[in-house]
Amino acid sequence: MTAPLTPPPPPHDPSSQGAWPPPPGPYGYGAQVPHDGGPQGPGLLTELRDAAVVTVLVTVLGVLLGLLWVWLAPRVPLVGDVVDGGWVVYLKDTEGEQAVGADGTFTLLGLGFGAVTAAAVFLWRRRGGVPLVVALALGGLFASLIAWRIGLWLGPTDDVLTHAKSVGKGVTFSAPLKLGAHGALLAWSMAAMVVHLGLTALFGPRDPELYGTPPAG
Repeated sequence: MTAPLTPPPPPHDPSSQGAWPPPPGPYGYGAQVPHDGGPQGPGLLTELRDAAVVTVLVTVLGVLLGLLWVWLAPRVPLVGDVVDGGWVVYLKDTEGEQAVGADGTFTLLGLGFGAVTAAAVFLWRRRGGVPLVVALALGGLFASLIAWRIGLWLGPTDDVLTHAKSVGKGVTFSAPLKLGAHGALLAWSMAAMVVHLGLTALFGPRDPELYGTPPAG
């Protein structure tokens, strides 16, 4: 007798369990990461809009920085005197460090504002992104420039001779509020970028995996 013929094996089904490569889908290796914003993150237009909002809000806070600088910065004492019939103005305390204190006050305030605004933006948009970091940097720079000009405007007058004549000979008055180290204008931006990037690296959401877990069996 002739042995029965063995039926041929069924055709290979790529969608069967254990097939290689697995089909694309939520449980397969071929799962694709959406690029349309969706659940993975905001789209580019949304990020740009948020960045514009952050830039404007941070810039407005420069008014508060300027007011605090005028209030907290130490004053440089000056004294007017009459020499040979003309008025001269000189430092009352030649060894004082009030001028350095004004720069330091502005720098410390900028660092504090930068850290606070970066933390606030991170809590608002935890995913972060390059547009938000750039917005914090630009907004911090604009805010620092505004604060600097407010300090010059609201601080003591820069016409020291007229001021000395008005207060009288030998009377102490304050020198104009100046920023000797212009690098202090970058304190806000630098602090905001470092703090925001650090918070994003430590507590921000992780990028989704490109490949899923292989099916069991």
